[in-house]
Amino acid sequence: MNTISVEELEKIDASEITIVDVRPADQYSRGSFPGAVNIPLDEFDEKMEAVDKDKTVYVLCHTGDRSRDCVEKLSDAGYEAVNIEGGYRAYLRLSLSRFMENDAKEQKELKTKEIEHSIIKTFRKTVWRPFTKALNEYQLIQEGDKIAVCISGGKDSMLMAKLLQELKRHGKIHFELVFLVMNPGYNADNWKIIQDNAELLGIPLTVFESDIFDTVAEIENNPCYLCARMRRGYLYSHAKELGCNKIALGHHFDDVIETILMGMLYSGKVETMMPKLHSQNFEGMELIRPMYLIKESAIKAWRDTNGLHFIQCACRFTENCVSCGGGRGSKRDEMKELVAQFRNTSSVIETNIFNSVRDINLRTVMGYHKDGEYYNFLDDYDQRGNKGADKEKE
Repeated sequence: MNTISVEELEKIDASEITIVDVRPADQYSRGSFPGAVNIPLDEFDEKMEAVDKDKTVYVLCHTGDRSRDCVEKLSDAGYEAVNIEGGYRAYLRLSLSRFMENDAKEQKELKTKEIEHSIIKTFRKTVWRPFTKALNEYQLIQEGDKIAVCISGGKDSMLMAKLLQELKRHGKIHFELVFLVMNPGYNADNWKIIQDNAELLGIPLTVFESDIFDTVAEIENNPCYLCARMRRGYLYSHAKELGCNKIALGHHFDDVIETILMGMLYSGKVETMMPKLHSQNFEGMELIRPMYLIKESAIKAWRDTNGLHFIQCACRFTENCVSCGGGRGSKRDEMKELVAQFRNTSSVIETNIFNSVRDINLRTVMGYHKDGEYYNFLDDYDQRGNKGADKEKE
C-alpha cells in the first residue's frame, strides 16, 4: 500500500490531488488537512464513485489505520490511492509544534490570556457559573486543600485545569494545585499534542510514567475498564506522594446523566456518579468532580471558540476502542444518542434525569441497600399500613 507523511503531502500541489477525510462530519468541521473533502467512513462505499478518478486520492482518518481500508477499496476500483501516515493526529501534532516553535512568546501569552478571558466572560453563564455552583453546593474545595488535577489531555480535563487555575488566582479560598499527568505509554503524536496544549494553556505539568497500556494490551474483555481502574489507582498513589489530599477528575453533567441511564437500563440499578467520594484504598484522600454541573455542549463551545484541538482519547487503541470514542457502539455512546433524542423532545428531560437521584422518596421504591443493610418494602408494610403511612394516590 502506498503511504505518505503529512510533511510530504504539504509539498504537493493541492490542485493536482484529492484529499479525502473519512472522519465523522463533526470532527472534520473542527479541523482537517487543508483542502480535504469529507466523506465519513459510514458513507464511503456509497459516495466513493463521486471522487475524481483522474487525480491521485490521499485518504485521511484520525490515526492512519481506518483509512487503510478505504485506500484498498479505491485501489480495487482503479483509483491511484495513498494512505496518509498518522492521519489527522499527525497533522495536528505538526501544526501545534510549529505554532509553539515559531510564534513569538508575546503571541502565545496573548492567546493564553484570550482563552482565560473567555472562561470568565464569554462562557460565564454556561461554564464558570455551573463550575462555582458545584464547588459551593457540594463543598468540593476547602481552605488548605492540595488538589491533584488529573489531566488526560482531552477537552474536559484541560478545561477543568484552567477553571481551577482561575479560581486559585481570583478566588477567596487558599488552596494548592498540582497538574498531574500520567504517561501510561502514549504514542509520540498524542504525547506531543498533550504537552503543546498544556504549554499553550499555561498549565505546568507534573508528569510520571507507568506501563498500564502494556499491561492491558492483551486483555480482550473490557480493557478500557481495567485501564481506567489502574490509572485511577496510580493517580491516587502519586497524588498522595506529592502531599495532595484530593484528586480532581473532569467528568461533566452529561457523564452524570448518562451514568444514571446506564445503571437503570443495563444494570437494573438507580445510582449515579457522585460529585465527591472518599477513597476506599488511600486513607485521607478524596475524589472531586468540579465540572459536575457543566454540560458537554458548553465545553465543546469553549474549545471551538478558542480554536483548540485536543485528543479525544490518548489510548494507543483509540481507533478500535468503541468505549473510548474511537468508534461507535459502546453503551455510553448509546446513552449519548438517547440523551440527544431527549433534548430534541424537551428541554427539561435531562434536568429531570439529574434530579431523579437528588430527591428519592424511599417510600415509593420497592427496595434499597446502604452500607450492607438491605430493605424491602414488605419489611414494614403492615406496620406502615396500620399507621396510614402510605401516601400513594389510589
